[in-house]
Parts: sequence; C-alpha cells; structure tokens
Amino acid sequence: MERPLFAPWRMDYIRSLEKPDEGSCFLCLASEREHHHDRLVLWQTDLTVVLMNRFPYTNGHLLVAPIAHKPELADLTPEELCDLGEQTARAVELLKRAISPQGFNIGMNLGRCAGAGVPGHLHQHVVPRWAGDTNFMNVVGQVRIIPQATEQLYEHLLTLL
Repeated sequence: MERPLFAPWRMDYIRSLEKPDEGSCFLCLASEREHHHDRLVLWQTDLTVVLMNRFPYTNGHLLVAPIAHKPELADLTPEELCDLGEQTARAVELLKRAISPQGFNIGMNLGRCAGAGVPGHLHQHVVPRWAGDTNFMNVVGQVRIIPQATEQLYEHLLTLL
C-alpha cells in the first residue's frame, strides 16, 4: 500500500522556478544586509556571502557565493576566488562544530545542463554527509528526509559564529 509523504516546502521551490527573471537573483538579494535573517544569510565578507540553502539536499546544506553576479569561475578576480575558498573552509568548520557530519560534498554546477538552478550567479554547495545517509527513501522513493527545520538549524548556526 502506498503512503503519501508530504514535503510542503517543495511547492515554494517549484514556484520559484516559474518566476520570470526580475533582474535580481536570490544570491544577489542575499547580500543586501537589511534582509539577512529572512534570506538565511549566516555571514558576509566584502566579496562573499554564505547562506543556508532554503531547499537543501541534506540538513545543513550551505551555499557560498561571490557577491558579484558572475556566471563563470574565469570571471572571478583572484581575490574573489581566494575569498570563496576561505569562506567555504569556514562553512565546513562551522558545520563540523554544529552537526558533526562525517564528510562533505563540495561543488558547483556550472551551466543549466550541469544542474545549475541559477546559471548566471555561480555558487558553491557545501553538503554535509553521514555514513548511511543514502537509504531506501532516496534510492527507491526518490525522496530525501531532512531531519531538522532549516530555520531551527539557522538559529543554532548563528549562535556558533
């Protein structure tokens, strides 16, 4: 017997894909300091913004993006590239302290065909992983289970900064 599994946040994600380009992407908007809490921004440097993914692959999935709206790695200045790497390392250390992952997937999807949801603004994914976190739900049911509310983890991470 099939049993429904509800993921009510998923509709927000689906609707976000239908919106026409209004000139600003969510990563550009995240760097506007007056809305950091609403946009789940953890911190920002002069060159980089670090925020929680509102539609995570796993609990603690962070995004690290240059503030500048640039689509390609080659478009970044050496300073932007360096800061992107430094903030990624800082994100990993924060997650280690907060939720004790056993490993990480870190990477970028460059271009729409590579899976980039925002192909015009490159960003790095920091995805914490645990042994056995790919179970039958993901493999058979094509469903991910996120064990903690994103906003709850966001508040916890802020206390560790």
